[in-house]
Amino acid sequence: MPKVAYHLYQPDVHTSCVVFASPHSARDYPWSFLRHTVLDEHAIRSSEDAYVDRLFDCAPQFGAPFLKAGAPRAFVDLNRAADELDPALIEGVRRSGHNPRVASGLGVVPRVVANGRAIYRGKLPMAEAERRISQFWRPYHERLQALLDRAHHTFGEAILIDCHSMPREAVDGATRSGARRPEIVIGDRFGASADGDIVARVEAAFAAAGLVVARNAPFAGAYITQQYGRPSRRQHAVQIEIDRAIYMDEKTIRPNANFHAFRKLLRGVIAEIAALGHRDQSLAAE
Repeated sequence: MPKVAYHLYQPDVHTSCVVFASPHSARDYPWSFLRHTVLDEHAIRSSEDAYVDRLFDCAPQFGAPFLKAGAPRAFVDLNRAADELDPALIEGVRRSGHNPRVASGLGVVPRVVANGRAIYRGKLPMAEAERRISQFWRPYHERLQALLDRAHHTFGEAILIDCHSMPREAVDGATRSGARRPEIVIGDRFGASADGDIVARVEAAFAAAGLVVARNAPFAGAYITQQYGRPSRRQHAVQIEIDRAIYMDEKTIRPNANFHAFRKLLRGVIAEIAALGHRDQSLAAE
C-alpha cells in the first residue's frame, strides 16, 4: 500500500479562500502493487500527472493550502466517484447504466493506464477495491471538503483549483486547424461548477503570463469539479489542465530544460489566483 492517503501543506496564515489540490501527481508505487501489474515501473506512470505537485507547491506561500494525493492514479483515481467500479476488473460488480469512463477502463480503480494499456492480468477482489477506497479515496475527499468548509466559514466563499496535466497528443487532437494550440485548458463544466467572473479571472491570470488558454475542450472537468462545484452555495471548483510537453519529456517522464523557468512563471499565476480569494475576514464573519 502507498504510505499515506494525502499530503497537506498549509500556509502559516490563511489569507485566501482558494484551495489548490493535485489528485493525480502521486508517485508512491509500492512493490506490493507493482508485482501484481503487467506493466513495468515506467509504463505504470504514464497516466500520472507527473510533477504537477512541484508546479503548484508554492501555493501556501500565498496564503492558500495545497493538498496532494498520496496514492497514484493507477492505484486509485481520486477524480472518480467511489461507486464508479469497473465490472471488467472488480469481481462481483454488476453491470449497470453505461458510464463511458468505466467502460474505457478508467473507473475509481483503473483497469488501464494511458493508451489503454492493461494494468492487471485478471480481476481484483471486491475487498481490494473497497480497501483502496476506504484507506485512500475517502480520507483525501474528507480532507478536501474540510479545507473548503474552513475557507467558506472564514471567508464566506471557497474556490477549489483542481490541478492536472494533459498529454500533448490530447491537445493536438482537440485543436482546430489553424488555431493556436492551448497550453492551459480551464474546465468549469461549461459554467456549472464555478461563477463566471471567477473563471474569467483565473483565465486572465494565465493569459497575462503569456500562456494560450482555452475552456472546456478537450477537458471540462470530471468528478471533482462536478462534486465540489456549487456556485449557488459560494463553493466553486475550477479544473486546470497544463500541456505536459511544456515542462517535461513525456517519454522519459522527466522534467525538461524548461521546467524551472515554467515553474517560476506559474508562481506568479498562482499568486494571482490566490489573491482572487483574499477577503476581509472581519467582514466575512459578520
